[in-house]
Amino acid sequence: MVLAASLAAAASVPWSFLLGGLLGLVLLWKAGQLLNQMWWQPRQLERALRAQGIPGTSYRFLTGDLKEYGRLAKEAWSKPLPLRCHDIAHRVTPFVHNLVQEHGKTSMSWFGPSPKVTIVDPELSKDVLSNKFGHFEKLKFPALSKMLGDGVASHEGEKWVKHRRILNPAFHLEKLKRMLPAFSACCEELVSRWSESLGSEAWLELDVWPELQNLTGDVISRTAFSSSYHEGRRIFQLQAEQAELVMTNIRKLMIPGYMSLPTRTNRKMWKNNKEIESILRAIVGKRIQAMKQGETTKDDLLGILLESNMRQTEENGQSSTGMTIEDVIEECKLFYFAGMETTSVLLTWTMVVLSMHPEWQDRAREEVIGLFGKNKPEYEGLSRLKTDENNENYQMRRPTF
Repeated sequence: MVLAASLAAAASVPWSFLLGGLLGLVLLWKAGQLLNQMWWQPRQLERALRAQGIPGTSYRFLTGDLKEYGRLAKEAWSKPLPLRCHDIAHRVTPFVHNLVQEHGKTSMSWFGPSPKVTIVDPELSKDVLSNKFGHFEKLKFPALSKMLGDGVASHEGEKWVKHRRILNPAFHLEKLKRMLPAFSACCEELVSRWSESLGSEAWLELDVWPELQNLTGDVISRTAFSSSYHEGRRIFQLQAEQAELVMTNIRKLMIPGYMSLPTRTNRKMWKNNKEIESILRAIVGKRIQAMKQGETTKDDLLGILLESNMRQTEENGQSSTGMTIEDVIEECKLFYFAGMETTSVLLTWTMVVLSMHPEWQDRAREEVIGLFGKNKPEYEGLSRLKTDENNENYQMRRPTF
């Protein structure tokens, strides 16, 4: 009788109540995981780093130092930089500058819940970068990497070794020499467009920053995809937009699971990424088909990459030793992202410094004309450009931290 009554009571319990209880347990478990990831683990890592003698900022829940990073950047960039000033560390990287000033040349800060150790000492940096034992793990943000390019820069271990081995041939000196005509063509088009825009007074004022961003996009697109140049330009535009969206929303994107939410920014990033991968998949597919039909491999980045990948697979007789199409797509995305801002910023700063010192413009122009005349500069002649070497009045200054 007692057993029958217990079974009857259990049967009368609503299923919704049981499911609700189960869901509550799952949520508690997930909340525990999240608390561990966002609080206990960072605190343990902070204590471990300090025990090793590494000073730095204290962990702030969820965002770490991202708020302070944004505040210092906004404050520094709101002030004009004096002309002829080369002490720019406090302007370019204000957070790192302050960190090193307060805590020393090896110090800890927080990128969300992940600790980051900043190293200013060149010799110590060299030791870290050349370490082959896996002691120094890279910061990993899979959701962000997928949007910008999950390539060799974010890989480790055997996967890094495989991708590095396949990519290396694309950056051999002889291969880079063959890309020089593409560099030259892009620069000629830029200068011609500027010349055609000159007014009757033979002078022109323009903002070189967007001009040199477009130049960088042209160079990357032609050297990466040659005949698919126009599709490459579209990829460059989309990757630039992705980078802007990431930087303006970085504090939100650090929240675990935030990129899975259908926010306006996330939907835009998903849409951009889908279009980028669609364009790249079509380009890569056409190239692979052409290679199977016996067509000659092109001397652009994609052609060299696919040729190296095919050779690696054939030599080992296993497809697992090469890259998948998805791997190739991610490496192409990374190539755009890595070369985008770095090159255009360097060119822009070079023009700023030349504007500060017009006498160096005259020297450089005189040397180039003396070496090449009206001919196009070729690779062999570049090593003979020595105006800035061994000049006692010119010193390259390292940023002061």
